[in-house]
Amino acid sequence: MSAAAASPSRPAKVVAVVGATASGKTHLSLDLAEALGGEIINTDAMQVYRGMDVGTAKVDMSERRGIAHHLLDVMEVTEAGSVADFQRIARATIEGLRSRETTPVLVGGSALYTRAVLDRFEFPGTDPEVRRRLTSELDVVGPSTLHHRLAELDPPAAEGILPSNGRRIVRALEVIEVSGRPFSSTLPRWEYAVPGVVQIGVDIDREALHERIAERVDLMFESGFVEEVRSLLGSGLRDSPTASRAIGYREVMELVDGRITEAEARERTTVATRRFARKQDSWFRKDPRVTWLHWSDPELVAKAVRVVEHGKFDQPAGERDRTD
Repeated sequence: MSAAAASPSRPAKVVAVVGATASGKTHLSLDLAEALGGEIINTDAMQVYRGMDVGTAKVDMSERRGIAHHLLDVMEVTEAGSVADFQRIARATIEGLRSRETTPVLVGGSALYTRAVLDRFEFPGTDPEVRRRLTSELDVVGPSTLHHRLAELDPPAAEGILPSNGRRIVRALEVIEVSGRPFSSTLPRWEYAVPGVVQIGVDIDREALHERIAERVDLMFESGFVEEVRSLLGSGLRDSPTASRAIGYREVMELVDGRITEAEARERTTVATRRFARKQDSWFRKDPRVTWLHWSDPELVAKAVRVVEHGKFDQPAGERDRTD
């Protein structure tokens, strides 16, 4: 056990590395896991799927430094992801690691999944008939129309859901209709359900982030992304209620279908990823419990370890809110 690892008298902290996609969260999480004697828990909604490797920038086995990773490759692409199920499994994994005096290091870009695991987050009931009706309407009018309706009924909820995410839009409208309350009122509060949580945000300026996203997308296409999608189509990707919505995968499906060129697929994937990164950053910035550290700081890992061990520290004003 490392010097920073937990002792029997002091339970392991729970570390969450958050921030925009392509900001460097994965490398920092590995560095922290090494420094703290920890293991990684994935909180990316799409990295749970087997075979979705290149397009989700899933860390390759050879790059995991021998550190155990949890909640990667646990579902087939044909399965529908459930935040409630993920919450249950992730919390059980955290408890198991802490019972072994091992620090859980959560990393992923899905703010909803991260907060569902860490915060007090109850899941409202469902009504299959309402869900079927809204899903049928989604198939007819498309997600944008339902998103406009959600924006009229519950603006905060609409702000937090991508207009293309038909499944979550339907769920929000279902909760509003069934409960008579705004969907946003069911979202988690700034109150940890798991003790000992420390959140570290990877701060990156927009110009650098856009450059890294463009490089990542180019690398994806050069590393067999199109071939990966072709293979997954044979496994039922197209009909998947969740996996088919992943950024990049829907664009490559259009390429495979001959509706757009590879250049267009790359550009659309880049634009969609940038849009998603802005939304990620907006979500995580709202959380006052996150300590933000700059991605290019040569002392990034040392500072992050210090935050875990000693708590949040004041940053110079110029180092706050760099991502605009």
